[in-house]
Amino acid sequence: MTPSPRPPAVAGAFYPEDAASLRRSVERAFRDPRGPGSAPRRSASPGSSLRAVVVPHAGYPYSGPIAARAYQAVGADAPPESVLLLGVDHHGAGRPFAVSGVPWETPGALSVVDPVLVERLAREPIEIDERAHRSEHSLEVQLPFLQAVLPGVPTTMLSVRFAPLESLRAVARRVAEAVRGRRILLIASTDFSHYVPAETARRLDALAIDRILALDGEGLYRTVERHDISMCGIAPTTVLLEALEGERLTATLLGWGHSGEATPMSEVVGYAAVRIDRAGPDGAGP
Repeated sequence: MTPSPRPPAVAGAFYPEDAASLRRSVERAFRDPRGPGSAPRRSASPGSSLRAVVVPHAGYPYSGPIAARAYQAVGADAPPESVLLLGVDHHGAGRPFAVSGVPWETPGALSVVDPVLVERLAREPIEIDERAHRSEHSLEVQLPFLQAVLPGVPTTMLSVRFAPLESLRAVARRVAEAVRGRRILLIASTDFSHYVPAETARRLDALAIDRILALDGEGLYRTVERHDISMCGIAPTTVLLEALEGERLTATLLGWGHSGEATPMSEVVGYAAVRIDRAGPDGAGP
């Protein structure tokens, strides 16, 4: 029996609930001055340097343009074989490290499952558990962007709950083993500082972003703990960096912003887009 797809949980809240409005909303995020400032691109190039991206996951008017900066980089690169999305566990439902084994619906679209990747991920400490994904938005809001730049490319969803560093390293080892030998794009979904003055967000987020740019998973985890940075996606981002440990990579900040740039507010949420590329022969990026 074909499993039932996971229906949208936040359509009409984080993004529009009808297909035409959703396409326009994604297009606006790309064309926004806070974003890349141009329509989504799809590459015909056979060359690929992009290994991973870090993207935000708030409502589209707030974080959409920053997310579009990362997805413009995804679209400009050669399409990967598959995508693995690592998201936040905001709700604490289901297993702490949960992969989804079903396609996901968004308005007007249905994702494609990568059954081989799901099977390779679903081993200790990761389990297949749809309960963890039912209400979670951090992964769902990425799909319309992915469908704009990588239509038809299989997408696998992995929810990662906050846990001790050694537990996250165990997840990272499983991720690294599961993607080995395949051209799979990794995406970590996270927002940064929550509900602090804009200058506080800028200062604290810079500390965390510095560790991401250094490709330092442990350093990121310790920095967020030490400075009490309210970065909701510290767990999936740590897993991403730990899974990539040992690879020759470079990281680039594509943009940082906050919710107060969309609507004036005294306390903001910070957002960042980062690309991680395979290093060239001389150690430089693309």
